[in-house]
Amino acid sequence: MMAVTLTLAGCERGTEVKALFTDYLEHLATALEVDPPTLAAPPNIAAFPEDDARLFELPDIREGMLDIYALRECQIAALVANRNNQLGKVAAPSQRWLYELELWRRLEACRHSPVAKRLDDEDRQRLERLARLKAERMPKASWNALFGSEEWTGSFSRASGPLSPEALTRPNQALAALAYLRTMTARQLDADWQPDSSTLEQHLKALREEPLSAQVLRSLQLASLRLEETNRLFDAAEAESTCPLTDTERLTAWRAQVMERLGPYLEGLTQFAGSWLGAVDALLNVQKVSRQPIDDYRHDWLSLDNPEAPWQRFLNARKSHDQHWQQLIRRCSNNNGV
Repeated sequence: MMAVTLTLAGCERGTEVKALFTDYLEHLATALEVDPPTLAAPPNIAAFPEDDARLFELPDIREGMLDIYALRECQIAALVANRNNQLGKVAAPSQRWLYELELWRRLEACRHSPVAKRLDDEDRQRLERLARLKAERMPKASWNALFGSEEWTGSFSRASGPLSPEALTRPNQALAALAYLRTMTARQLDADWQPDSSTLEQHLKALREEPLSAQVLRSLQLASLRLEETNRLFDAAEAESTCPLTDTERLTAWRAQVMERLGPYLEGLTQFAGSWLGAVDALLNVQKVSRQPIDDYRHDWLSLDNPEAPWQRFLNARKSHDQHWQQLIRRCSNNNGV
């Protein structure tokens, strides 16, 4: 049996996570006297569905100028005019969402105000119809606002890499952004809750900083693959009955040093990815509508329960990895004195 030095070629601060796993696997293979695995390249995440596959078509509700003028006391004429001018037609999805919310709120307030009583029957029915149609369309409008925004689609950019060890701090600002979007979606038809344009834009800016969804998924892809390769390395060592040490105390200390760099990364990734994917799941759960391509993407990549999706695959690989370590310690300890 080879002598084992209780050190590990560690990762200096800033080293890419790929090198972290590579060093770990090479060191472990040497200590267990088995051939190191051929490291496979993790596949990229799937492309996010295109606009026509993820967005709803919402045709304009057209009313004549005289009809809108009849509702002038509802204070919607200027709002509609701003929506229909050149700037309004190219407004960002978030601003179009705010427009839809404000228009519905004004129509709804007008329905329950003295103004409605002063309208003739035709205009009162028009007011009722417009308020109802806007309310019915709001779930699709908020869906389009989210899935049409560059901030949200950019979060799933395939031109991204895994999170580095230094990046595994809780993304508080981005999580706050998801929480605000969730609240805004859930309470958009709640007249007692008021959305704020500057707050919304501030949160969207936080999402724009990093493509966190893609980075989390790429990290889980890489970590799962490397842990699965490590588990096969343990299987090979078990078949060869090789043990780096036969003293339980020294073996436990050796494991702690081997895992000195990788252990915190795996724990950090578990906490980071769990928080992020949980927040994404909560945001998607408050949506009242969906599109099938998004449902498919969510099942394949964002699911917290699908065993083939990145999250559960990572948890299963990590659990198996921990079990292999325990099995190695028990097996080598049983060989003590033999």
